[in-house]
Amino acid sequence: MRALAQSMARELGPKGLHVAHTIIDGAIDTAWIKENFPERYAQKDHDGILNPEHIAEAYWMLHAQPRDAWTHELDLRPWTESF
Repeated sequence: MRALAQSMARELGPKGLHVAHTIIDGAIDTAWIKENFPERYAQKDHDGILNPEHIAEAYWMLHAQPRDAWTHELDLRPWTESF
């Protein structure tokens, strides 16, 4: 996916199209996560899962970037992670 995004960015960037590779690395606060992964959902109060509104804000930031400073790759992950 990353290589495809890089190729598309090189081809489409000069035409004014911003192509970014976004990685969402974590559980997202949804009913499905709440029902199927309650132990993961319990991390919500400790910023352990991703808020959909904050994901949307990150995508809006990509959309609103000026052409002289485009982001190509963006990783979104919760603040608390267990490794």
